Amino acid sequence: MSITVREAQREFTADVAYLNTAGYGLPPRAAHEAVLAAERDRAAGLMTPARPDASVARSREAFARIIGLPPSRVACGAQVSYFAGLVAASLPDGARVLVAEGDFTSLLFPFLARPGLDVRPVPLETITDRIDARTDVVAVSAVQSADGRVLPLDDLAGAARAHGARVLLDATQAVGWLPVPADRVDWLVCAGYKWLLGPRGTAFLAGTEEALAGLPPIGASWYGGADAGDSVYGTPLRLAGDARRLDLSPAWGSWVGQAPALELLERVGVPAIHAHDVALARRFRAALGLPPGDSAIVSLPVPGGTADRLRAAGVITSVRAGRLRCAFHLSTTEDDVERAAALLAPVVDAAPGGAAPAS
Repeated sequence: MSITVREAQREFTADVAYLNTAGYGLPPRAAHEAVLAAERDRAAGLMTPARPDASVARSREAFARIIGLPPSRVACGAQVSYFAGLVAASLPDGARVLVAEGDFTSLLFPFLARPGLDVRPVPLETITDRIDARTDVVAVSAVQSADGRVLPLDDLAGAARAHGARVLLDATQAVGWLPVPADRVDWLVCAGYKWLLGPRGTAFLAGTEEALAGLPPIGASWYGGADAGDSVYGTPLRLAGDARRLDLSPAWGSWVGQAPALELLERVGVPAIHAHDVALARRFRAALGLPPGDSAIVSLPVPGGTADRLRAAGVITSVRAGRLRCAFHLSTTEDDVERAAALLAPVVDAAPGGAAPAS
């Protein structure tokens, strides 16, 4: 049953104005209570694997519905860097990989650490134009972690297809608030503890059947077996025939919290969340005299120590790349925006560099 943004906000219990979902998402009440209940069962010796295993299945199915792909094309793991590493490991020596300068290193380092690849960093604004017949893979974030810049995803996918290049999209800062064309990229990776509101320790890999089939199951374990219960001991190798062959054995408590968080997002719907998040970010920008933007993340220059002063006043933000980063999501209210903007207004104009560009 669908619910409104306002109804969903009753699931969040923080007393602060929380503007740091780009750092980690607040758990909805049901997710928080599910994790606590699992820990109580573990402490009492009453926990069984059946509950967390069911939570992994629920999470896989909910994530698949949110991005519009079948669950058979979704693998579950713990970190984006592991899944990006599978892509890097699958490439032949000499493969050219186009990346964005300043992108998040969980996406960059797996390619830079793999000997024999030709990794080419380029400005984000030019990455689509730099794709050519020599490009094998474009690995880039849908939304930049540092400042919230949103990549024109349809343009990127079209250019890659025209030149025969594959796309690895890190959607960690996108899925949950931004509609993402998952059906137009080869691989999509996403951490669950930010905009998907899960505990740290969950991540997803999705993609086309062909692109997923080309990844080596370097972390193969019993959990990726065709029948996990019958894959605990001995030979031969017997992995699942779909994306589940790439699963990692789950951190139980993390997945118990991830499933209800995803299901709440799904009940509200990404279109409604997108409209809510971007409207709040624009309201915030307008209050500070900044131009409109299309992102749920706003980055702006402020004097040193501003984030600490905001925190002392009950407004939680973060600092990335030397700028204040504010993120607006499902738990954020208009009152939170007004509270933060009122505290920031006196310092924004005085900050070195002036007003932040639209993001």
